[in-house]
This record gives sequence, C-alpha cells and structure tokens, in this order.
Amino acid sequence: MDTGTIIVVAVGLLALSVASGMLGLGVAFAAVPFLGFFMGDLVHEVQPLSLFLNGVTAIFAAVGFAKSGLVAWRPALMLTAVTAVGAPLGSWLAQGTSQAWLWGLYLVAVAYLAFRMFQKGGGPREGAAQHPRLGLALILAVPISVVAGLLGVGPGFLLMPVLILAGYEPKLAAGINAVAVTMPSFTALIPHVDTAEVDLRVATVLVVVGAAGSFLGARLTSRFVSGPTLKRVFGILIVVMTAVKIVTMAVG
Repeated sequence: MDTGTIIVVAVGLLALSVASGMLGLGVAFAAVPFLGFFMGDLVHEVQPLSLFLNGVTAIFAAVGFAKSGLVAWRPALMLTAVTAVGAPLGSWLAQGTSQAWLWGLYLVAVAYLAFRMFQKGGGPREGAAQHPRLGLALILAVPISVVAGLLGVGPGFLLMPVLILAGYEPKLAAGINAVAVTMPSFTALIPHVDTAEVDLRVATVLVVVGAAGSFLGARLTSRFVSGPTLKRVFGILIVVMTAVKIVTMAVG
C-alpha cells in the first residue's frame, strides 16, 4: 500500500473510529467493509487487522466512558467473560467458510440491527426508571460472540443493541459495551495468528489513529450526545456501511 493510500485509509478510519467510539463498539464492524475496499483477502488480511483495531479502539473508548462514570462494571465484566470464550470459536469457523457467505451474513446482521435501532420504543427512554435484564444479555452474548468472531468484527455491534433492548439506557449500554468487547477482540485473534497477512506499517498508523478517534468519540457521547441521538447514530452508521458494501459487491 503506497503512502497516498495509507493517508486515505487513515483519514477514513479516523472518522469511523470517532463514530464507533461514540457507541462503545470498537471499530471493526465498520472497518471490515472499509478495509475491504483496499485489501483483497477478508479472512487473512482484513479480519485480523480489524480485530486488533477493535480491541485497541474499545480500550480507549472504555477509558473515555469510565471517566464520566458510564461503565457498570459488574455486567461489563460478566459479559466480557462470556464473549471472550465464544469469539475464538467463531474465528476458527471463519477459516473454512466461504468469503461470500461471510459477507452475506455480515450484511444481514447489520440490516436487522439498523431496523431495530430505528424502531420507536425499542429500549428505555433516557432518564427513565429501568430494570435491565442482565440475564437476557448474558444468554444472547453466547451466540453473538460466536457470530462476531465468524465475521471478524468483535461482538460490539451486535451486543450494543441487545443491551439497549435488554433495558440499559443507551449511554450506559455504550460504556458497558466498550469494556465487554475488548477481551474477545483479542481472543478472536488467536485462530488468525498463523495465517494473518498484515502490513505492520499500515497497522501501526491505523492503531494510533483508531485509538485517538475512539477516545474522542467516547468523550463526545459522555458530554454532549443524548441516548436517542446515540441510537440514531448507530442506525445511520450501519446503514451507510451496508449500502456502500452492497454497491461495491454488485459492481465487482
């Protein structure tokens, strides 16, 4: 990858990192289709780099949310334990799965989540009395982590709407999510270690950019963004990324 292309990729990833940091997601769910424009091999190039970026950006987003007291540590750590075990299984399954099937599964998942985020009444109102259903979130985290590892995106983009639907206020859900997706992002890398083909120069630039962007995004949410707005940001982001990927797949 030449210098000009690296700059373009870095600028794009910065924007995606700010947006994903606002949601406590880690950047992989948006980075996978974005990096797919510049890298040809989904399983051996895009997924390993995206998973590592996901872990790093989630760490910095978690710090940003923690500074504002928006991390509920008990559910965050319980979800971390569940997802950290399931994610490597999904990554292992990805090694022998057709790339066309992986992209198809990715697009179906994000389309469904966009639909749920734009539905009225899907989750608690900001400031309303809540009784979150942690048990439901923990049960759903098992298949979520496997599917996320299969897609190479980390579980955050699936876990965030589940937490909202389970009764967590969107800002608190984002803080919990940022902590919960950090460890599985790295454990999901284990099956990729022997087969990954990553340009270390590109990876270094993207890690620095991603870390800065995700921390900024988390601080923006903590201080300025309301819960309903956060849900809309999530929905818009995944709709845009899905639409772009569909167009490029059709053209290709």
